[in-house]
Amino acid sequence: MANRAPAYGLANQGIETPAKIHWNLLTPALVEQAVTRGEGMLAKDGPLVVETGKHTGRSAKDKFTVRDSETEDTIWWDNNKSMTPAHFAALKEDFLAELAKRDTLFVADLYGGSQPEHRVRVRVINELAWHNQFIRTLLVRPEADELAGFEPEFTIIDLPSFVANPERHGCRTETVIAVNLTEKMILIGGTKYAGEMKKSVFGVLNYLLPAKGVMPMHCSANMGPNGDTAVFFGLSGTGKTTLSADASRTLIGDDEHGWSDTAVFNFEGGCYAKTIRLSEESEPEIYATTRRFGTVLENVVIDPDTRELDLDDNRLAENTRAAYPIHFIPNASEENMGPVPKNIVMLTADAFGVLPPIAKLTPDQAMYHFLSGYTAKVAGTEIGVTEPEATFSTCFGAPFMPRHPSVYGNLLKERIAKGNVDCWLVNTGWTGGKYGVGMRMPIKATRALLNAALDGSLKNAEFRKDPYFGFEVPVAVAGVDASILNPRETWADKD
Repeated sequence: MANRAPAYGLANQGIETPAKIHWNLLTPALVEQAVTRGEGMLAKDGPLVVETGKHTGRSAKDKFTVRDSETEDTIWWDNNKSMTPAHFAALKEDFLAELAKRDTLFVADLYGGSQPEHRVRVRVINELAWHNQFIRTLLVRPEADELAGFEPEFTIIDLPSFVANPERHGCRTETVIAVNLTEKMILIGGTKYAGEMKKSVFGVLNYLLPAKGVMPMHCSANMGPNGDTAVFFGLSGTGKTTLSADASRTLIGDDEHGWSDTAVFNFEGGCYAKTIRLSEESEPEIYATTRRFGTVLENVVIDPDTRELDLDDNRLAENTRAAYPIHFIPNASEENMGPVPKNIVMLTADAFGVLPPIAKLTPDQAMYHFLSGYTAKVAGTEIGVTEPEATFSTCFGAPFMPRHPSVYGNLLKERIAKGNVDCWLVNTGWTGGKYGVGMRMPIKATRALLNAALDGSLKNAEFRKDPYFGFEVPVAVAGVDASILNPRETWADKD
């Protein structure tokens, strides 16, 4: 195997360990290690299947940012829990002591961000081979000749076996995600959920980029045949990944992007799609990734004998996921970038059946919907949710926003005005009644309306002004049942 170790090693960072370091392994070697070490098993068609244990999603309440002179006036403390420098120092000391006891570690040198002038160099140190494979898949992978001279700006140490001590470390439980923006270090302990690493890098870029005038976004993005980029904002479960994976358009990315003066660029080199009840018919491109070597499947039920997958079985988690490199989607952009956007689509899954399937927004209305970030939680998505509940996540990504929402809102406002961008609100939620009474908006109707918006033909439709929301709603669109365009008409009880 070619030597993929950089000249700037762990010792240069003050990390001493006798462990055998597996530097920058490629997918086959990492999967081999994961299987040999009993971390997961190969499914019939090749993906690596793993379980994350009790944490099947992010531990939002266990995430902390160090409050010091660098962050005191730049972090939105109403939204970000703080940790003292002293508590972080104790935590770091204990993490480094753990690394000193290890006999094996996996280290990956990666980029957060595809546009070279706006990316960050990230080193990730893992105790689990499958975690290293996950983060290699999700971030941007350097070329082989870039590895020798790689010097990290940020370092993530992820030790699921680490047990945090709330009294000593200033955290809440035995699980901790601690971000130190001054020392440029992130410590993750007590959780096997790999998404914590991905979102930590997103948080770092959300902090760094606004100062450079770049808009960081929790969104997917794709590009039409004429180079017209569309950006899709939306919270989990609204269809970001599904709607951006469109066979007729080039995928730029499914979750996290930057909007610079010259491009929309993916922060990542992979996708992280929900797989529960995934079907080949409705989402063929994503479904195909669950049948490929190089994909990591989290908490998907597998028959230990036949190695057949059951994507409908939620006994391990409702939040089952597939992590796969973006090139597994047939029409993905090779550069992970596209021109600045012509269209912005704000996705919401309205569980109350009152929003139309599509509406045109003025720039002011777009700002309102961006800052309110409305969608709805339905039964099964979170413990304790039995009835549909309205939920609001500022900028469609409050948990990952270190700075005040006005910073991101003002950046978006400037960019919409500068690019004369068309803005749309798309409801992928319920029609004909609320959740439990009506039905989910048909994906074919959503796709038809979206296509009309993105190819420009929807601009020529007749619109009505909604008396309650004030936005413009099309009255008729070719290929779409007209009644679905007016929510009241789809309800049995019009009153």
